[in-house]
Amino acid sequence: MPKRLVEKLRSFIPGNGKKKARHYQRQEIPRDQHNVSRSMISEPAKKVLHRLNKSGYEAYLVGGGVRDILLGGQPKDFDIATNATPEEVHDLFRNSRLIGRRFRIVHVVFGREIIEVTTFRGNARDTDDDLADDEHKTSEHGLLLRDNVYGNQEEDALRRDFTINALYYCIRDFSIIDFANGVQDLKNRQIRLIGDPETRYREDPVRMLRAIRFAAKLDFEIEPETEAPIRELAPLLAHIPPARLFDEVLKLFSAGHGEATYRLLQDYGLLAPLFPETARALDAGEPDELILQALRNTDARIAQGKSVTPYFLFAAMLWPALQVEWRRRQDNGDPVQPALHGAIGKVIGRQVQATAIPKRFSGPMKEIWELQMRLPRRQGKRAFGTMTHPRFRAAYDFLLVREAAGEIEPGLGQWWTEFQQADERAQEKMLSELGSGGPKKRRRKRKPARKPPQP
Repeated sequence: MPKRLVEKLRSFIPGNGKKKARHYQRQEIPRDQHNVSRSMISEPAKKVLHRLNKSGYEAYLVGGGVRDILLGGQPKDFDIATNATPEEVHDLFRNSRLIGRRFRIVHVVFGREIIEVTTFRGNARDTDDDLADDEHKTSEHGLLLRDNVYGNQEEDALRRDFTINALYYCIRDFSIIDFANGVQDLKNRQIRLIGDPETRYREDPVRMLRAIRFAAKLDFEIEPETEAPIRELAPLLAHIPPARLFDEVLKLFSAGHGEATYRLLQDYGLLAPLFPETARALDAGEPDELILQALRNTDARIAQGKSVTPYFLFAAMLWPALQVEWRRRQDNGDPVQPALHGAIGKVIGRQVQATAIPKRFSGPMKEIWELQMRLPRRQGKRAFGTMTHPRFRAAYDFLLVREAAGEIEPGLGQWWTEFQQADERAQEKMLSELGSGGPKKRRRKRKPARKPPQP
């Protein structure tokens, strides 16, 4: 049997090949057996589907858009899969642009809405074609470096990550095409990888983060075979470019399910590759109540349709690490202020090696942290000076999170709330009534050191 065919067969056998291979069979679900309606699909997405079909190409709504409608939701984005090449799609739509090197795709732009169009992916292992080899490269760890081999719809479905994302809606006859029992997994509320989980995670370790994100977002369980390799393979995330991991962190915590996501990342040993210094601090007993409180607030803001700034999120996620390093420097004899500045530089410097935080975010993080020392110092004209700082509002919100988390005694946050709302005369009165002391810091309750995640 040719080596490439053997490799392909192995990729769809769970575990080490001693178990039975999974069998996938195409199912076509007619309109009267599902709840996906054209009225739920955006006009731009329908325009792209119709134009591709009229031009002689296959085109289907695919992935999260189909999944979310089946679950009773309204998708924010619509993706389309087609047998047209990226260049052919680009030629059909003047309002489009080709993007990507690792995966070439087309963005068709309609004002603020972008329809992402991808060409059916194939599997380079199916062929001995040298050109296919050139378009499909993997690293020594099994990580896909380049993957531009095109195929048919079935190959495309089996190349997708999870069964619930391998669902295709056909606008010509309104059917749903399911190649991997994704509809059944939706009914069972479970996340299942297509193919052998270890192989698929090695191809792209970010799939582990996607499993967590979907489990938190949909409140689904990760089925046993899909979750089994995660703890062991979590270190593979170190081979992902830090810039990509930064983007993935934003996706994880900006979908309105940040607290659930954080707990899952901890359970599966995935927090350490993303926030190594924070994970070390927590393992040493540093409390994480501020992180949890910040994520609860973030989830509430997203539910209200408000925006969330990445620098505030990262300031909260790295706060335990900053506290450990700040104390260490003070214990070594550094004065409080220089110790803080040194700790900030070290914590941010190490974090950017894991997730490449852009300077436009790391700068405001630094200011939020530094302002925590200025907020208690309100005497004289200091309060007015602090309030004019461009990062005052974010630092004030961070202070409220610290109070809610029980890190400092309540009172300072309320004072600043009233001071912002008061007129000038009332502000002067508030300042004259101030004592000499700032807020009392609560005695820190140290958690016992964490045990490493169980395999």
